[in-house]
Amino acid sequence: MTEQKTIAQPHKAILIKCPTGIQGLDEITDGGLPQGRPTLICGKAGCGKTLMAMEFLVRGALEYDEPGIFMSFEESAQELTENVASLGWDLKDLIAEKKMGIYYVHVERSQIQETGEYDLEALFARLGYGIDSINAKRVVLDTIEVLFGGLSNEAVVRAELRRLFLWLKSKGVTAIVTSESGNNTLTRHGLEEYVSDCVIRLDQRVNDELSTRRLHIVKYRGSRHGTNEYPFLIQENGISVLPITSIALEHEVSNERISSGIDRLDTMLGGNGFFRGSSILISGTAGTGKSSISAHFANATCQRGERCLYFAFEESANQIVRNMRSIGIDLETAIKKGLLKIKALRPTMYGLEMHLVNIHQLVNEFKPTAIIIDPISNLTYTGNESQVKSFLMRSIDFFKTKQITTLLTSLNSSGALVQQTDVGVSSLMDTWLMLRDIESNGERNRLLYVLKSRGMEHSNQVREFRLTSSGVELVDVYLGAGGVVTGTARTVQEAQEKAAALAHRQEIEQKYRDIERKRKVMEAQITALQAEFENEKEQVERIIQQEEQQEVTLLQERRKRADMRRAD
Repeated sequence: MTEQKTIAQPHKAILIKCPTGIQGLDEITDGGLPQGRPTLICGKAGCGKTLMAMEFLVRGALEYDEPGIFMSFEESAQELTENVASLGWDLKDLIAEKKMGIYYVHVERSQIQETGEYDLEALFARLGYGIDSINAKRVVLDTIEVLFGGLSNEAVVRAELRRLFLWLKSKGVTAIVTSESGNNTLTRHGLEEYVSDCVIRLDQRVNDELSTRRLHIVKYRGSRHGTNEYPFLIQENGISVLPITSIALEHEVSNERISSGIDRLDTMLGGNGFFRGSSILISGTAGTGKSSISAHFANATCQRGERCLYFAFEESANQIVRNMRSIGIDLETAIKKGLLKIKALRPTMYGLEMHLVNIHQLVNEFKPTAIIIDPISNLTYTGNESQVKSFLMRSIDFFKTKQITTLLTSLNSSGALVQQTDVGVSSLMDTWLMLRDIESNGERNRLLYVLKSRGMEHSNQVREFRLTSSGVELVDVYLGAGGVVTGTARTVQEAQEKAAALAHRQEIEQKYRDIERKRKVMEAQITALQAEFENEKEQVERIIQQEEQQEVTLLQERRKRADMRRAD
């Protein structure tokens, strides 16, 4: 009998998380904050610490049935209630339902004197009472500097801070402690971050007069987490964190083709239009028709019963609807049906990261199958080329993960290289339509060609197109030997070529007539010669007949004479 030995597998400990309910934050923290442990949120004044902490409690009470205690050292309960009312949070109701408790502890720094031992026993007692009274699972302390503002003894501060965090752990509550950042330090005392299990830094930066809030998880003991800086937005319903800084190229691709809204352009694109989920760039100088082609694409998307999200950085929604109506494109009907949403705003309204947050949120809410950004070149007002390219790269990757077909327009500067955009994103595009206008004979005419379109056999023709009352109209391919001719020059050239072709055809017909006439003359001559021949033949035959008759007559006479003479 053999003894079977089993090897015990090591138990894999999993850190239990407490979901915050804040959009995007749970994703980058891989599930939320460490449950039963304190988390430090630090940052400068006005970066959103108090609001994030309050949302943590509100969502805990409303969405996870976890009551919470908010202990404030700077704002009264009345002030806090009024401040968050604009976000739709009614703290009075939550307090009445014993889902939340708010305690305001006023500490006047000027009245703090270091005359004896300093400890937080009174705070622990009051906070402990609050926790027990509503069976709180979540606690917020905002902000902790007030408690130690008048103390210069670093040893006391360090000891009490450590005692505070250990006490919170002993109570088994998930806590958020807010702290103001110091000069080049996460906190003023430089101690809180060392005794916290999770540290989140909030930041607000102003570049080129544009403000952007960012969030960075500095540390998170025992858990993986996002390590990048993430922009976040304070909106009408709370905080929204964008968990996107880079996405792997692992998105699904589709073989389905969708129309551009212009039949002849679809023919140029292999006969079936764009690939669904692909990225399309339309570039050209001002007035070449980029927005008109975009409107065709939006209209075609809505006519299929799909949703299209249109970001306009130059024109208002009403202006776009009016202008497109003048070329026969009715966008108003699609808007009324809820299939088309035009988000018109100046690019300088937000920084690039805030634009990314807004786009991310609108896409999740509206769930479009097509997105138009018109034009991307205006984004250069909010960042340099590298920043705009990074923004567009993340946006396009995000859209592709959602299988959203993306159409971008780009305004080329006058004098810039034609096959180059001002924001340098052409290499990211699956399809690139180039629009140009040429001036000749006192007129300007528009040209279109497909510079590239990955995965399909596309036309290499440079096509002239016109903006008519029925939309964009591609003119027939010019097949003359003189190169691309457009507008009136093309009409004149085609008329000259038509006249030359007519003259050539008339010359050929004249040659055919000459040949026919010669044939008839020759046949007449042949007929005359045959008649002459027949006449001469008849005469000769008559002479021959006469001579033969004479010979017969002579022979008969000779025989007659021989008979008469009895010759033998």
